[in-house]
Amino acid sequence: MSEIDILSFGETMAMFVAEQTGDLAQVAQFHKRIAGADSNVAIGLSRLGFNVAWLSRVGDDSLGRYVVDTLKNEGLDCRHVAVDPLHPTGFQFKSREETGADPQVEYFRKGSAASHLSIAALSPALLQARHVHATGIPPALSEATRELSVELMTQMRKAGRSVSFDPNLRPSLWRNQQTMIREINALAGLADWVLPGLGEGRLLTGFDDPADIAAFYLDLGAEAVAIKLGADGAYYRTQMDHGFVAAIPVDNVVDTVGAGDGFAVGMISALLENLSFPEAVQRGNWIGSRAVQSRGDMEGLPTRSELPVKSVA
Repeated sequence: MSEIDILSFGETMAMFVAEQTGDLAQVAQFHKRIAGADSNVAIGLSRLGFNVAWLSRVGDDSLGRYVVDTLKNEGLDCRHVAVDPLHPTGFQFKSREETGADPQVEYFRKGSAASHLSIAALSPALLQARHVHATGIPPALSEATRELSVELMTQMRKAGRSVSFDPNLRPSLWRNQQTMIREINALAGLADWVLPGLGEGRLLTGFDDPADIAAFYLDLGAEAVAIKLGADGAYYRTQMDHGFVAAIPVDNVVDTVGAGDGFAVGMISALLENLSFPEAVQRGNWIGSRAVQSRGDMEGLPTRSELPVKSVA
């Protein structure tokens, strides 16, 4: 087996995107795609040439086969995706928006195959990966997936691998807000690079200013923090440096979903190529700007040849 550059894990759902605008109840035609923040990042990193292993579960159904086939076509190593004969592949419906507004999304994922992903899925080969990317979504799905997240991040950091973490808050999946905040911050403390949005950071830390939010996570043990500020770009802070990096202007926002995943792709890829933290944030901003100009969660993520020359190592 070739060396794994990056391990990503979580749930990929089938997604049915409305072909017409308006209330989902009135839409007659949908286009089938895939969705999932964790696999969006995995796909983006694969397009940039990294060898990415995907750890997950799908149901023994047509949607599961579609998900795996799509991920394989994107270059992901799916040998660690289990087929669950007892639980279905999760799916969602997503509205079509023409004004740049956030789309309406309805989820059908409770009790899905991916929510039964557990520590038993870990193997020595996966733990040899150079980097692991984690988000706050798998630990929200079930106790088993939460335990997996903790174990994987703990083992990887203990072994000297790098660990990135995007809170990716999904309040509806948690029992209550207090539990979500406690568990997400505990996971953030296991990561080297923490990548919250400003609203997420404010909710999770109780601080308003990006510098204070970043300091909170540095005190928890992170090496560096990058905070997404939307149209205002991003703020970063390490033990040695801090600053703002301007956003890339976008004339026509088509679909806001996936912007944060694009930012993570830029950050992780650049840091694994030993670019500086400001350069990594700049690449994150650029890929995030690409993501919002394409309909779909990951369709706008670039290939290596599409990266601006100045941000390529």
